[in-house]
Amino acid sequence: MEVKKIGVLGAGTMGHGIAQAAAAAGFETVMYDVTPELVARGRARIEGALEKRVAKGKLSREEKDAVMGRLRSSADLREAVGEADFVIEAAPEDLALKKKIFAEIDGYCKAETILATNTSVLSVTAVAGATNRKDKVVGTHFFNPAAVMRLVEVVCPVGVAEETVAIAMETIRRMGKVPIRVKDTPGFIVNRLLGPLYMTAAQMVLDGVATAEDIDTAMKLGAGHPMGPCELADFGGFDVIQMAQDAIFDYTHQESDRLCILYRKMIEAGRLGVKNGKGFYDYLPDGTKRPFKIF
Repeated sequence: MEVKKIGVLGAGTMGHGIAQAAAAAGFETVMYDVTPELVARGRARIEGALEKRVAKGKLSREEKDAVMGRLRSSADLREAVGEADFVIEAAPEDLALKKKIFAEIDGYCKAETILATNTSVLSVTAVAGATNRKDKVVGTHFFNPAAVMRLVEVVCPVGVAEETVAIAMETIRRMGKVPIRVKDTPGFIVNRLLGPLYMTAAQMVLDGVATAEDIDTAMKLGAGHPMGPCELADFGGFDVIQMAQDAIFDYTHQESDRLCILYRKMIEAGRLGVKNGKGFYDYLPDGTKRPFKIF
């Protein structure tokens, strides 16, 4: 099956970025969200991102117009997925919500349509179980910002058909991304590796071993990381880290996977990271940041 039309469910942070990548790659794309206002907001963010590329000379005006011409928007779920060959769901990381969406779209899509869930830690096998096409469901874990980041983890649930995986991998490549195949295990590759790094760095801050700034400096200069673990945690968002780590721990029950209490305390203090300008660092209006004294 050749994928020509892609449906993206969600016009938020991840959804609009995935829709942008799909339309930019030449796919006819429909971006859906639950209200026309949310869809319009997502479309405006895509247009704004493309306009910046035009201003920088990285995209011609004609190319930008062509991308927007391939992107339709809809607040009607049946309309958004009815003709799609490949559907990518980018709803919030809530297993019950994702299963509800997949059960619904299973009845709206063509029999041959492949369904993909954009999740960073949740069980793709559980999501597939909500459908009658378990062999045609995969995970596609895009990274934020989805229009820019090249990696996509293609997650293979129990019972998926090899043809489904092959089509998903090829579709991701056509979107200009690099797909990596991974089994459906908690955290997949990236978050399974990042989790212990986030937890250890936060515990070191909590124990007073070193400041967040010094830990970041050590990992950048000593290990060659482009960002230190505390900076990276700020960028990812403490609420997202909590959700991901709790989901992994609920699945493994390994003590090493338990969320460091410092993240819960930071969230209780209203500090979520870059998204609200308050994390291990304070992010100032002029674009600079300064270390936050936690205790």
